[in-house]
Amino acid sequence: MRLPVLDEEEMDARQKELAARIAGRRGAVRGPFRVWLHSPEMCERAESLGAFARFDCDLPEHLRELTLLMAARNWDAQYSWNAHVRKAVEAGIPETAVQAIAERREATFDCAADQAFYQFCREVLEEHFVCDPTFTAALGHFGPKGLVDAIGALGNFTMLGMCLNTFQVDLQPDKEPPFPDVRGYARVTADGDDRP
Repeated sequence: MRLPVLDEEEMDARQKELAARIAGRRGAVRGPFRVWLHSPEMCERAESLGAFARFDCDLPEHLRELTLLMAARNWDAQYSWNAHVRKAVEAGIPETAVQAIAERREATFDCAADQAFYQFCREVLEEHFVCDPTFTAALGHFGPKGLVDAIGALGNFTMLGMCLNTFQVDLQPDKEPPFPDVRGYARVTADGDDRP
């Protein structure tokens, strides 16, 4: 990691309070929270939005996990992907869809609502706009609250990916690199060399 991991004795009272809250909700202070603790106010807000996106928003669990995987792949955030890929499958995202997303191929879903949601998120992330038919289909399945929550989740998980990559948060040592075109914190060219 590009920033030092703060030991408890190095933390001020605010950082200790946040670290205890994060560990209580998430089991430990790891990943991006090790970065965000360097800015306690940012950490508090990021943790609050992240908790909403992961646990409390109006979307069903499998679609919350899908937004995380899609944003992680969009930003090549290997740590996020590794931390959630099994959770996504266990929550109901088909392994074939997960593999397609990892390989930057079009994913397909048997459920019309899931397909509409995937298409909505894909257009947001890749096109930066959502066409009228896609918006109408997603709105019909999820309503205004669901779509607002989807954008909040995508935004949160995008910020997460940016943080993990910028500060080169250590990848889980027991996990294989999940993307064929990324090694460490660099893109791999067709001939296998890291790009400068």
